[in-house]
Amino acid sequence: MYMFFQTYQTELIITGIVLLILLIIRFFSHTIIRKIGKKSDINEARIKLINRYVSVTFLIIALIIEAFVFGAEFKDMTLIFSSVFAVIGIALFAIWSILSNITSGIIMFFSFPYKVGDKIQIHDKDFPIEAIIEDIRAFQLHLRLDNGDLVTYPNNLILQKAVTLIEKDAIEGLLDDGSDSI
Repeated sequence: MYMFFQTYQTELIITGIVLLILLIIRFFSHTIIRKIGKKSDINEARIKLINRYVSVTFLIIALIIEAFVFGAEFKDMTLIFSSVFAVIGIALFAIWSILSNITSGIIMFFSFPYKVGDKIQIHDKDFPIEAIIEDIRAFQLHLRLDNGDLVTYPNNLILQKAVTLIEKDAIEGLLDDGSDSI
């Protein structure tokens, strides 16, 4: 065990420094995301989801840096990454809709002008919707129609359609009527 630490002393010190720096950056980014979420009155579950995405991104960055710290050559890394990205590219093409919805969910976290409880109208020529936003998830919005039906609407489509705000905080008015359901 002593020989291991002796042999890789420099690499282990660099690893500690890299991990410390990435943890500090992760802490600050989580704090900033939480402040943006609170300021924009965003659901706590969405804030946690975006923080998970950031954590996974930092984990991938740490693994790449560590590979170079422990002596991986650039040509070896390019071979590995090109192989991995080829497989991922084929898989992503097969599930592009899911990734599109996740990406749209991230975009909506930072710049979606509507929040849970707002009544909106989606201008879709085939299926126009007027409903209250009940929840905003990673893949879709949950919209409650006036008749009580629940509609799930994909995040990527909500960013592609024109949307009109009908009423701010309409869910409060619905709850004040004495009804038990949203």
